[in-house]
Amino acid sequence: MLLLAAKKPGRRCDTLSPMSAPTVWLTTLGCSKNQVDSDKISSVLGASGYLDAATPESADIVMVNTCGFIEDARRESVQTILSLSEAKRDDAKLVVMGCMAQRYESELIEALPEADAVIGLDRYPELFDRLDAMTGWQPIEIGGVKRSHMDILEVVNRPTPSTPFAYVKVAEGCNKTCAFCAIPLIRGKQRSRASAGIVAEIEGLVAGGVQEIVLVAQDLAAYGRDNGAGSIEDLVADAADVDGLNRMRLYYLFPREIRQGLIDLMTGHETIADYFDLSLQHASPTLLRSMRRPGSGDKHLELIAKIRKAAPLAATRSSFIVGYPGETEDDHETLVEFLEEARLDWAGFFPYSKEEGTTAATLPDQLSHDVITERLRHVQQIQDDITASANAGVVGSTFEVLIDQVEEGQAVGRSYREAPEIDGVILLNDGIVGEWVNARIDGAYGTDLSGTVVVS
Repeated sequence: MLLLAAKKPGRRCDTLSPMSAPTVWLTTLGCSKNQVDSDKISSVLGASGYLDAATPESADIVMVNTCGFIEDARRESVQTILSLSEAKRDDAKLVVMGCMAQRYESELIEALPEADAVIGLDRYPELFDRLDAMTGWQPIEIGGVKRSHMDILEVVNRPTPSTPFAYVKVAEGCNKTCAFCAIPLIRGKQRSRASAGIVAEIEGLVAGGVQEIVLVAQDLAAYGRDNGAGSIEDLVADAADVDGLNRMRLYYLFPREIRQGLIDLMTGHETIADYFDLSLQHASPTLLRSMRRPGSGDKHLELIAKIRKAAPLAATRSSFIVGYPGETEDDHETLVEFLEEARLDWAGFFPYSKEEGTTAATLPDQLSHDVITERLRHVQQIQDDITASANAGVVGSTFEVLIDQVEEGQAVGRSYREAPEIDGVILLNDGIVGEWVNARIDGAYGTDLSGTVVVS
């Protein structure tokens, strides 16, 4: 259900003066797919003559791209909306958009009088006209294309990010019917993009200085099956061949969709990182059947073995749900045994979230918070030890590292083993943002490594 925190009374404001170009502040919450949406909306607004605000306090329009995936994300979204409503000027407009706006539009309109507009995903085409009406702005024509006819998914031009990596969304929505997941309720059925647009988007980002591209979708390996846009293998091959692209990686690979051809392509192409982000969710066959997911711990291990046969040093990651309805101690131990045998480099663990409208929300044997918390702590400690061991095993090795940021003189980068924003990092003695360096790994500290730049 929608969670709302205490808030101050709000008021709606009169239309802003159209004398100068409106300024916009956009805060994005949630996953990388949300960030891609925000980037594309910012691009269209910029092409329409809108300007970026330096702070939310100085903006004519304050926008929040919300996340509605699980309860904690919704709580954060509401808190952010309320915080920005207090920070903005009295005459500025507040616009709530994104996943939570899509799923809880009527509730948000009623509960948040501070919001001048609540616009869900399926109404993004009207977003720009709504902003024009709020501000009195007369938009600059964009190549003869009406903005009300634009599909945000297909927008190619994007602002160059401040980081040397960028996410590129290849499809929207999902056709899977996983019992715990609200994504199809929020983002609908899968819609794969035309590969030419994806490649053009990557070319634009690389031309702007992006060094690493991360392809994302809710079910990436099923790309093209919904509308004949092509195969994931053909798309990945074309994208990886973009001139000037130095590294590419793939997020969210549904295990049943990973064919040998994709493994061979990923491990055989020099631009594609030997990094496999596997959407496994659990190891108990009983729970996986209840989740409407394929496989078992043994099937997962067979897939991992195929990957490691093709690339013995490939990095592997997955995410798991802890405390799914009906999860027994035996099921939990099955997951523990799988983790100890699989030896994944990285893993994330999430407490089961009872999502309105999903099949799992109606299941009996919902577990208590205390049980879920204890099981979560248990598997996290096991995986922390496995990750620390894997990191200790690369001490003395030399990797090609992309430097993402420099903080107070400390260069922070990643090799092929570390995905941006979710895995550990490599702390280096030297380097600048966007630079590629060869680094000898000198130490391991849990999830992070330290290294020394090697001058050839």
